[in-house]
Amino acid sequence: MKSFTITEFIRLIVLSLILLWGFFLLKPFIGIFTWGIILAVALFPLFQKLQNVFGEKHKKKATFIFTIIAVALLIVPTYMMVDSLFSNLKDTFTAIQNNELKITPPTEKVKDWPVIGERVYDNWNSLSENSKTYAIEHKDYLLEKGGNVFKQFTGLIGTVLSFLLSFIIAVVFMSNSKGAFESSNLFVNKLVGGNKGVDMLLMGRDTIRNVVKGILFVAIIQAFLCFIGFKLMGIPGPAIFAFIVMIAAIVQLPVTIVVIPTILIAYSTSDSTLAATVFTVYIVIVSLLDNVLKPVLLSKGLKTPMVLIILGALGGMLLHGIIGIFIGTVLLSVLHQLYSAWVTSKEEIVLAE
Repeated sequence: MKSFTITEFIRLIVLSLILLWGFFLLKPFIGIFTWGIILAVALFPLFQKLQNVFGEKHKKKATFIFTIIAVALLIVPTYMMVDSLFSNLKDTFTAIQNNELKITPPTEKVKDWPVIGERVYDNWNSLSENSKTYAIEHKDYLLEKGGNVFKQFTGLIGTVLSFLLSFIIAVVFMSNSKGAFESSNLFVNKLVGGNKGVDMLLMGRDTIRNVVKGILFVAIIQAFLCFIGFKLMGIPGPAIFAFIVMIAAIVQLPVTIVVIPTILIAYSTSDSTLAATVFTVYIVIVSLLDNVLKPVLLSKGLKTPMVLIILGALGGMLLHGIIGIFIGTVLLSVLHQLYSAWVTSKEEIVLAE
């Protein structure tokens, strides 16, 4: 066994300290940078097609047009939902401060709900009548706790900016895709030894694209379409319900269950039964949309266990905020694919010496 000299030991300590220093410098940007890589991998086929249409001479023009279109399709809907959620929280907080908090009372239609109608009506009506009194009596407590929640949700604006910065990083990577791929290939080859880097990169690339298209993209589409329906129908807190729809879609829970309360609210608060019926048909169709889109967008070769998707979404949100929902889901899916490939491989992967 080879022994370390004092000089080699000092070199190792200094190198470790430099790497650790670099890690802490980059730590605040790890989530943004990772999401930028995921977006670059997922969107590159579309980026490449647009560049082929414009040709090599108009590469910069194609990049600019792609950026504008993608921002309009990704950032604008995100901003609309975040702005709506922020406004709802702000209005509630202001109402508590001004002793004006009031919950809309139920209509007589609630009593017609099967089985639970009478009970829901009584509890809802009681809550509505006592909400203002309760808010006044517990004003300090609500302002203290509500203020903490409000501060947390102000980070949603930062989330939109994080999405935008991640997309800029993605555009930079896509513009220099060849160099980025070659650099990644060299790194993975050094890591695992031999020339297995390309296979691992392609496996990671395919997994990212399948998860983004078949899970995240579908969830965002469902959430945004639900948000539009909630907004037009006048459902209170439309962004909150839309956010819950997105989380349910990502962790593979039936979206239909999530939208049932909004259907009940629509029939209870709307003066038009026709409008409530149209809303119900629309929202049920949207909630079932994943059954059509997933078979089209999701590769049959992707078999990530549901528990990993749930843990990835929840763990990612705890670690990186809202943007972590997407990062965690993709990262654990990629790790699961690499793990599956490793345990089923006949060849041993040895770390490079």
